[in-house]
Amino acid sequence: MLHIPQLQDTQPGVFYDHFSNTIAPGSDEERSRFRMLQERLVQQFKSVFPNPRAPRTVVVIPSLSMDDVVLKKISGVEYYEERMLCLLMLLRLPRTNLIYVTSQPLAPTIIDYYLSLLPDIPAAHALNRLTLLSCHDAEAIPLSQKILYRPRLLRRIRAAIPDVRAAHMTCFNATPLERSLAVRLDIPLYACDPDQCFGGTKSTSREAFRETGILLPDGFENLTSTDEMAEALAALKGRNPDLRRAVVKVEEGASGEGNAVFPFEDAPRGRALTRWIKQNLPQRLRYEARMETWDAYQAKFNELGGIVECFIEGAEKQSPSMQGRIDPLGTQELISTHDQVLGGPSGQIFLGCTFPAAPAYRLEIQRLGLQVGEILHRHDVLGRFGVDFVSVPRGEGWDHYAIEINIRKGGTTHPFLMLQFLTDGMLDPETGLFHTRTGLTRSYYASDNLMNPIYRGFRPEDLMEIALDHNLHFNGATQEGVVFHLIGALSQFGKLGVVCISDSIDAARKLYLETVYVLDQEALAQEKVRRILYTYGKDS
Repeated sequence: MLHIPQLQDTQPGVFYDHFSNTIAPGSDEERSRFRMLQERLVQQFKSVFPNPRAPRTVVVIPSLSMDDVVLKKISGVEYYEERMLCLLMLLRLPRTNLIYVTSQPLAPTIIDYYLSLLPDIPAAHALNRLTLLSCHDAEAIPLSQKILYRPRLLRRIRAAIPDVRAAHMTCFNATPLERSLAVRLDIPLYACDPDQCFGGTKSTSREAFRETGILLPDGFENLTSTDEMAEALAALKGRNPDLRRAVVKVEEGASGEGNAVFPFEDAPRGRALTRWIKQNLPQRLRYEARMETWDAYQAKFNELGGIVECFIEGAEKQSPSMQGRIDPLGTQELISTHDQVLGGPSGQIFLGCTFPAAPAYRLEIQRLGLQVGEILHRHDVLGRFGVDFVSVPRGEGWDHYAIEINIRKGGTTHPFLMLQFLTDGMLDPETGLFHTRTGLTRSYYASDNLMNPIYRGFRPEDLMEIALDHNLHFNGATQEGVVFHLIGALSQFGKLGVVCISDSIDAARKLYLETVYVLDQEALAQEKVRRILYTYGKDS
């Protein structure tokens, strides 16, 4: 059974929130308390983290604490809280308790699926150490905000933590909401202090790249209005008369959804350029997000600000990324490299990734990413970070343009965590390859966007049945197979996440295509039954 923490020391009709009523959110007192809690994380990293049998509690808050207008552009975003369910694999540590909080209750079938993936641990044993809590609230606001609004839920979370001295909170990204939540739970946050998240926006990313001295596209940051956007576009074109396109990015865009492209075709030269751009922006700007409009885009840009930079052209253009981590002791760790799978009108929407990045530039991407990590460390950044590049061949090598830093768990985080947890392996930084505990080399093809309208109606139970019928599962003996995520989004949105693990990227991609084929055939059969039932009902 799931552990449901009970409230203690409360009289009927009386509620007293003893650990959150005295510190005002955003206050200096809260900031001071948060810094004290973070010192506790350092001690845990010395004594608890290195010992797999040490008692600990991990509180998972998968809140996408970002601008709600930006998030609404992502199909099925209300189910993205499921992406961090990969952390249920931490229950393979026999004395680890895990508390997972969501906006809406998770389907029991989904939890059963993840627990079935645990190596060497009985599912019942893991289940006794898992606490699932929900806000029962589907409103399109950050989960952390929902929790803070519910003092009794806060107390239930706190009651489920056996020892706050051996507990920490992990999240998708760190904002003042997560800082307030950590203080009210009296546990440290394994993430960057929101006041110190240098490099976490489009503008600070460019500033970090300049400080590092690595290549980045020509452009302008810290723009605050569409007038400044137009002036920056004109300045870029003036500096490079042959420039064909420029990219405009809202400061807090996610997965490329806040990006747009401005084409300079037929643009005049000289003084008339700025005026021409201002006149043509509403008609010419091409948005990556579906259903975007000029009125909505300019309002969001004026609110959040953003950047303008050259669009990197290239027939063989690639989009590699590096993922790293800075631990509480200040040590930087290389985690992985990926080649991103991108889509959208101009190829800026994140669809998925392949691991590892191509051998032609894998080690170079590692080196450049670690250079950025050194700058982030100097600015007291803590936790996971990712660096995205656009790479084009030049002569016998490649030019790697640094594009963006993400101080959060991104789309490449959960696939690699699943690989790591399932195989108990590690990355070899000398080669950039991943080896299982038994020495096998493993790669994967992963996607958050396996999406087809005909998949709608498949329930989690249906997916499990299809997977069993067609052997779409991870095989612990061969260390290969398929792992699903975003399962909750399938029935409503026809959207699913999948990680296909094999001994090479080509084999993993083939496994992915086989998975898509199976789902397509099952969905077509489902559609056939629907049509029969519809016709029968109509005739009767």
